[in-house]
Order: sequence, then structure tokens, then C-alpha cells
Amino acid sequence: MLLTPLTLREITLRNRIGVSPMCQYSSEDGFFNDWHLVHLGSRAAGGAGLVCTEATAVVPEGRISPHDTGIWKDEHIEFLTRITRFLHQESAVAGIQLAHAGRKASVRRPWEGGTAIRASEGGWQTVAPSEIPFRETDPAPHALSIADIQGLVEAFRKAARRALQAGFDVVEIHGAHGYLIHEFCSPLSNRRTDQYGGSLAGRMRFALEVTEAVRCVWPERLPVLYRVSATDWVDGGWSPDDSVELSRQLKAKGVDLMDCSSGGNSTAQKIPLVPGYQVPFAEKIRSEAEIPTAAVGMITTAEQAEGIVSEGKADMVLLAREFLRDPYFPLHAAAQLGEKPSPPLQYGRAF
Repeated sequence: MLLTPLTLREITLRNRIGVSPMCQYSSEDGFFNDWHLVHLGSRAAGGAGLVCTEATAVVPEGRISPHDTGIWKDEHIEFLTRITRFLHQESAVAGIQLAHAGRKASVRRPWEGGTAIRASEGGWQTVAPSEIPFRETDPAPHALSIADIQGLVEAFRKAARRALQAGFDVVEIHGAHGYLIHEFCSPLSNRRTDQYGGSLAGRMRFALEVTEAVRCVWPERLPVLYRVSATDWVDGGWSPDDSVELSRQLKAKGVDLMDCSSGGNSTAQKIPLVPGYQVPFAEKIRSEAEIPTAAVGMITTAEQAEGIVSEGKADMVLLAREFLRDPYFPLHAAAQLGEKPSPPLQYGRAF
């Protein structure tokens, strides 16, 4: 099953293995460059069905770090077109993740400590649903006004339009890991009393409006994905049942697959890190919301990935760290599962 095609709308993935979005922190002014071409292109040559870019900011202030990629201006399109052309040449489906980091923006790269960059050091004012910092030591974010929120919905719409111009087949909305959309959804970070806060319906409003904006410019023939943090891993926070309800409503708005991750919105989270620890979320959402799902998180072997798909726990798997270790995971998985690998002609002698 892992190596069988998966069709979403009019796009067919050659297998059910995807490259999960992974920040490279290697951009200047939001531009993708040769590093990203090689990083993404090598995974396409390695046999991935879907190759998805890292979190790509819809506005400059939406970057996690100053070195994150973006798609907030038309000038970003040209190099992205080069990337999608190569991915298609290697028979991979090209995906882009649209994102806004919210209160977790303006930080140093992980290998530089990941701490907040103050304005005096070249950082910028972060934004969020409420003036609650992610860490107590972080500067307080600015609470978005209604006009601000509407402006960001429009930014996602424009970013999706640029992604289409750049040749992407799939767009994923980043609603996970404690970034802006997730911040609106979770009661841990959203204390608003207007229409974007309070009840579950209020807290989901921004996610649904962003999805509507993206879907209105994304062609009917092309799929939209949504990455969700299925739980905050904190009592009183966002829950798996909340994620099921959100998934139902996103499906009605035109989302075709839920990418099921978790956590990232609270330093108090307690996560049981074991292989496949997030798979139950993909299984629950797939069953209860009746929408295709992708499983992610500590999936490292062909046999494990095959079991997830063949047992109906998810429709596909998205790998991150394992793809960093092995860009050719799908080719190796085919051999391990008794199938004939289909490498690029230039690499055929190795298989």
C-alpha cells in the first residue's frame, strides 16, 4: 500500500510517501536559493511522491527567523518556478506550506540558540491573538485588531495565488506547532472576547477564513492540505476532539487532507516521544471526520510506514528527519518491501 498511488482531486502522487515541511533557515529576504533547490530536488530524485517546501511566510513578519523563506512578493516567484520545474521533471508532486509564525516569530536559528531577537538587535514586533508571549522571557506580542486579521487573511490569499503562478500542485496551510493559526485555535493562547475568541467556533474562525481565502484562488482540480497540531499536550488546551471538529469544518471548506502533527504551543507540553506517537491522531481524524490524513512523527522504517497505511491508520506518511538522513528513503523502502525501485536513469546502476 505504501508504494501505491494516491489521488487527491486531479493530482496523483506516485506513492504515499511525502517530504514533510522542514525549515532550513538558509534564506535571505525570503528568497529560495540553490540550497533549497538541491534539498528539495534530491528528495524528488529519491522517489518521494510529494515534496513540500518548508514553512513559507505570507508576510515578512510571519517568518520564524530572519533566514526563513517567504512568498509575500512577486519577486519570490521566479526561483520557486525553477524548483517546481525540477520536482515535476523527477515525477514528484510539488507542494508549498503557507505560514505565519505569530508570537513565535523573530527568533534566532536553532544552531544560534533559538532565542528571541529584540528590536534593538534587528528583530521585529510579533503578533498573536492575545498579548501572551510563548515563553515568559519573550517580548509580548501585539494583539491583532480585526483589521489586522482581515489583512492577514488577504495575505494568505495572495500567497496562494503566487504559489499557483510558481507551478505548485498542492498548497498546505500551516495550522500547527504554536504558530499563528494554531494560536487562534487554542484557548492557551487565545483569550479574545470578540468573534475570533471565546467559544470553539470563535477560535476556529481565523483558520476557516484563511482556508476559504486560499481555496477561492486555488483551482478546484488542485488539493489543499492543512497541518494541524491535534493536541496541545496540556490539560485545558486544544484537544483531539477539537481537531476532529475543525477537520470536519475544513473539509466542508475544501480541504482534502489533514496533516496530523501535535504540540508546539506551550512550554508546559508533555509529549511521549515514541515511534509513531502521533499516528493515533491521524487515525482518529480519518475515522471520525471522514477525511484523508497523513501521519507524521518518528516514522523511520519502511515496515513501520507500510503498516500505518495498510492498516488504515492514515492515507500517507510524511517524513522529516528520516528524509534528512536518507534522501532516497522511497527507493530503499521499495527494495525492503520486495518491490522494484524506480530510480532516476542516472542512478539506475546503484539499484
